[in-house]
This record gives sequence, C-alpha cells and structure tokens, in this order.
Amino acid sequence: MLTDIEIAQATQALPITEIAEEIGVAEKYLEAYGKYKAKVDYNLLREEQHAPGKLVLVTAINPTPAGEGKTTTSVGLADGMRKIGRNAVLALREPSLGPVFGIKGGAAGGGYAQVVPMEDINLHFTGDFHAIGAANNLLAALLDARIHNNNDLGIDPRRITWKRVVDMNDRQLRHVVDGLGGKAHGVPREDGFDITVASEIMAIFCLATSITDLKERLGRIVVGYTYEDKPVTAHDLHAEGAMAALLKDALKPNLVQTLEGTPAFVHGGPFANIAHGCNSIMATRMAMALGDYCVTEAGFGADLGAEKFLDIKCRLCDLKPDAVVVVATVRALKNHGGVAKADLNEENLEALERGLPNLLQHVENITKVYHLPCVVAVNAFPTDTPAELELVEAKCKELGVNVALSEVWARGGEGGTALAEEVVRLCEEPNDFAFSYELSGGIADKIEAVARTIYRADGVDFTAEARKQMKQLEDLGFGNMPVCMAKTQYSFSDDATLLGAPRGFRMTVRNVKVSAGAGFIVALTGDIMTMPGLGKNPAAFKIDVDETGKITGLF
Repeated sequence: MLTDIEIAQATQALPITEIAEEIGVAEKYLEAYGKYKAKVDYNLLREEQHAPGKLVLVTAINPTPAGEGKTTTSVGLADGMRKIGRNAVLALREPSLGPVFGIKGGAAGGGYAQVVPMEDINLHFTGDFHAIGAANNLLAALLDARIHNNNDLGIDPRRITWKRVVDMNDRQLRHVVDGLGGKAHGVPREDGFDITVASEIMAIFCLATSITDLKERLGRIVVGYTYEDKPVTAHDLHAEGAMAALLKDALKPNLVQTLEGTPAFVHGGPFANIAHGCNSIMATRMAMALGDYCVTEAGFGADLGAEKFLDIKCRLCDLKPDAVVVVATVRALKNHGGVAKADLNEENLEALERGLPNLLQHVENITKVYHLPCVVAVNAFPTDTPAELELVEAKCKELGVNVALSEVWARGGEGGTALAEEVVRLCEEPNDFAFSYELSGGIADKIEAVARTIYRADGVDFTAEARKQMKQLEDLGFGNMPVCMAKTQYSFSDDATLLGAPRGFRMTVRNVKVSAGAGFIVALTGDIMTMPGLGKNPAAFKIDVDETGKITGLF
C-alpha cells in the first residue's frame, strides 16, 4: 500500500497558472512561488466584484488515536462536488511544524484526497509562519528595548503578557529567565515561549480584512501593564507599522490544488485547542468569491473548532454558513465507547452505542444551538461492518440528520459524491443561524454559556486569579468581546480522559487574558498549555531526504 507522500509524489500536478486561470484569477493578481504554488493578491477582493458562493463548514467529533480524517474529508468533498459538476473551492489551514514533527505528522489530507505539493505545505510552504514569528518577536524585542532604555512608559517587568514564539514543540522554552548578564544585556525577568500558532498575531493575521485593518489590530495588542495597572499596547511601542511590513506578503492567500486539480487556498493556521482554529478570512472570502461553494474546516472537534468558527469568526467577519459536515469514524466512536486502539477492528455494537453520544451531541449543537443544516460523514474503513454503519445511521436519523459514507481516502472525489450531493441539497435549505451566546453580559457569563450549552457542563469554577483578571479586563472595556476557550481537544470537558459525552462535570478556568487585536478574550481551562512538547517517538524520527532532494516519512 502506498503512503500518503508516495501517492502525492506519484501525481502530476497542474501548473498553478492553470488552476488560477480556471477560477478567474487574472495574471496581475498571481505571484508564483515555483510551478505549483502561488499567492493571490488580496486586492482582488477589493477591485473585482464577485457574488459570494455558499459556505460549507467541515468539523468532527472529538479526536481519538483512531483518527477521524477531517481534512481528508474536506478535500474529498470538494473533489466530489467537482465530480457532480459544482464549482467548489477549498479553504484550509496551513500545518504547523510542531505537529508535523510531533505526534500528528502532516496535515494536508490523506490517501487520494490530498492537497499538493504536500511536502511544501507541511514544511516551510511560502514562509507565512516565519513572517508571523518574526513580527511577534519584533514586538517582544521592542518591548524589552523600551524597558531597558529608561522605561519611560512605566512598564512593570513583572506584568508582561507578551511572549516570544517558535514554530516547534519545545517544552524547554515554556518557562525561562532572560535578560541575564548584567546591565548591558537587559532587565532580568521570568519569561517564556509559545508555539507560533498560539500567537495573537496568528489570530490577527487570520481575521484581518486588509492591510489597514491588520495595522489597526496589531496596534491594539496588549503586551503588558504599567506600575499604575494601565495596559501597554503595540501602538504605544510604535510597533504596528514595522510588524505589518513583515506581514504584507504573508497576508496574501496561498493557492495550491488537490490531487484532482481542485483549487485550494491554504492560509493561516491557529490551533483550535489554544486559539480560534480557522484559516484566514482572506482565504475564506477569496474561495467564496471564486467558487460557487467554499468548503472550509475548523480545527479539532466541533466543541472547539466549529464553536469558534461560528461564535468568533462568523460573528467578527459577518459570515453565515449554509451547511455543516460532522466527520466521524466507526473506529473512533468505538474508542469513545471504551475500546482500546488495538481492538478497534472487531465489530462491537455495544461499544459503538456507548461512544455514539459524542457524535450525537456535536450534531445536536449544530442543529439545535446554531440552527444549521447538518450531515454526518462517516469516513469509511475496511473493518466497518454493515451492522455498525446501520447503527450510526439510525441514531443520526433520530435527530433528523442524514449520514453519507465517505470513501475519499481510497477513491478520491469519486468516493465523495454521495456526501457532495447531500451537502448541495442542504445548502438550498433556509436556516436561522444563531450564535451560542450574545455579547452582552460579563466575561464569566459567556464562558458559562459555552460550557453549559456546548459542553453540557454543570457550571464553571473560576480561580481567584481568573476572577481578578476578568474584573480588570471588564474595567478596561474589554467585556463585550467573544470568548476563545483554550481546552483539551479530546473531551467535551477539560479532562482529556472523559470520553464520549460526559455529564456531571464542572469546568475550571485558571487564567483569562485579552487578545485585543484579535478581538476576543482567551480563557485557559484545565492544564492546557500554549507550548506543546515532543513525545518519546516523535514523527521527526521517520522523516528524511535523499541526495536528490526527495523527502520521505511525511504522512
């Protein structure tokens, strides 16, 4: 059996100029990065008028070691829609080097439903993440320089909230002490690093609608507080102009293609467990402008990615989805039902029934909380039995939701036509899209609303520090923002071991901070961290390159 990278390398991609021409991107807007990838100038959205296409969100159940295949399904769905004669364009996130070399490996789809060139997309691509990291670290350098050079703003070194970033899982950098070596080398203080995808600049990058909007958002970033408890912003440091200069080319969406030549914008990449988990608004709007259907995805399970896509991205950017796909596998649902990974190939209807509430709660959230049309895509495995598939279909039918078998991993777009037909049908249905909470009320009220409505928690416990932070942020005028929950992706709760659809639990919020430039409040729950670490056997061990430049081991 061929690996993902072998399948990708065996496929002859079309020149990116042909992909651009097919969707009507004029040559003046196209900036090629080699033969198979390009950036598209964001001025296209301002200078050319296009009626927006339908917006389709692909999300999933809570992830398990068994895998769900959300990106694979997104790619195969877009290919399937093209197979049935629909003009579909993809909009996906860029992979982070942290997971590529960590546990997850690549994130460009799988099997015969991939975006290519997959090696480039999974590694440095067009340099967007490097630009984001450079802009983030420029702000950190300007902040420390201001403190070192007389500190005329009165910045309290003990209350700096801005961290440096690196696009790699590196636990050694979570907590550091820097500025050592004497007076000439800075002010000693406790510090730390986040992974690049957790940077507020990544969130701003993905929510900005223009260079002007980008600069304004960058200027609003709060980097710390003065001795008088007043916030210090990037604008106070005169940083936003130089930061925007580093980001001006990165802000242009990246155009690539699937194995079947479907146009795909791959741009931006905040994690959904520690950030808002959606590709850039620039890419989404470009895909909607150039296609009759935009197929996009949100990170991790629907309790994280879809919730933030709907409550944050759609709210801040005035988007209204037309249909939602919830991806599941029989194997993953059995895992939620208590079956070990080694035993998932065996038929087990009892375990499947125990795990199904995880899927059903996600579906219910989409249809009854957000009031959106929904279809469940069962990502097919050879070990799935007819009885297991029938059980999934029957339980979903009870909620008034259809199930489509997705065979895109093995068959590409041809294996996604049934799903595509159902999505097209759903897109024609009227919907009464609503958010899961209103912006009025305090920060705690909105956190409670997400926890009770989406997670089904009994309530939220705030540490004394979190309550102090919320009061300060509300006093500073930040109380009317949406909330971005930083939470484990493996459970509806903040405890990764509580699988399925747990009940009778409470959430703990230990820290609350403002991302003023992005426009939301971040609530950190449980033991979630913004800098992951590498495991004992990271994916990096399998990655290699030969003397011809051919890369192996990516998956």
